[in-house]
Parts: sequence; C-alpha cells; structure tokens
Amino acid sequence: MDVLVGYVTAHGSTRGIAEHVAAGLDKAGLRVEARDLRTVDDADAYTAFVLGSAVHGQSWLEPAKAFLRDNADILGTRPVWIFSVGMPAALRGPWKRLAPKEEPVIVESLPGELPYRDHRLFSGVIAPEQLPLTGRLMFRLVGGRFGDYRDWAAVEAWTSGIAEDLAR
Repeated sequence: MDVLVGYVTAHGSTRGIAEHVAAGLDKAGLRVEARDLRTVDDADAYTAFVLGSAVHGQSWLEPAKAFLRDNADILGTRPVWIFSVGMPAALRGPWKRLAPKEEPVIVESLPGELPYRDHRLFSGVIAPEQLPLTGRLMFRLVGGRFGDYRDWAAVEAWTSGIAEDLAR
C-alpha cells in the first residue's frame, strides 16, 4: 500500500510530525512517503492518506485546503486520516481549558465533505521569532509559553492505530 503523509507547514513543526508518522508507518511495513502537499502532482498514485497542516486562526493553511479541494474525488474513495498542528499545550489558565473547543472549529473549516477516519490536534513548536512583537506580547498576555510541545508518544500511538487499520 502506498501511503502519502502529506503536510503544509509554516515553521517546520508540522513537517516534523508528518515525518515521524511516516517513519512509524514505514516501520510497520507500509510503503510511505512524507511530502509537502504543494509538491504532490498525482494524488491518484496513493492508496491511503494521512494529511496535516499547521493551524493559523483556527484553520488549516490555504495550500492544504487547496489540496483537499483539488483532490476531493480521490480522497473520497480512499482511507484518509487528518491531523492539525496548533498550540493547545502552550496555553495556561482559562485559555488552556478553551483549547479543546478549537478542534471542531478546525475540522468545520475544511472544504467540502471530506470523509476521514480520525482527526488529531497536536501541539507544535512556538518560538518568539515566529511572531511579530505585538503577537509575542498578546501570546504572553494570554498565558502562552514558548517552546516545543510536540508529544511524540501521542503521535506514535496515533500512528500505530493507523498502521493497524491499514493492515486489516
């Protein structure tokens, strides 16, 4: 089975998670390729998809949404898993309690009626240089903490479930 682990990243966190997923699927014996969705010319070459994007403004990045729109006919007939990379683990206090409410907003913002088997919202890396001065100030005011919040154990557990599903 040829699996595309496709992603669109803003600063590299999403690529790192996609490459980790691809390595796990490869270890499970699947033929897999991790690629930036902007470089995929023939989605029909794949029999399954794990697709992800960085989240800005509670929405996937536009090139990732464009891939979904442009390949809706193919994605609708094959197994698809999706993941989003945001910052819920970087938040504290009342903002942290609101973070789980972001997941349905993200999924609802995806174009069309994408049939997918599962969606996960992972936390990524947030560094001060990724935000303008006002963004850094706002992030700190809402209790945000800079750092790498990727939970590799959660990524691996999710990947194992995908591998088991594809093996059936």
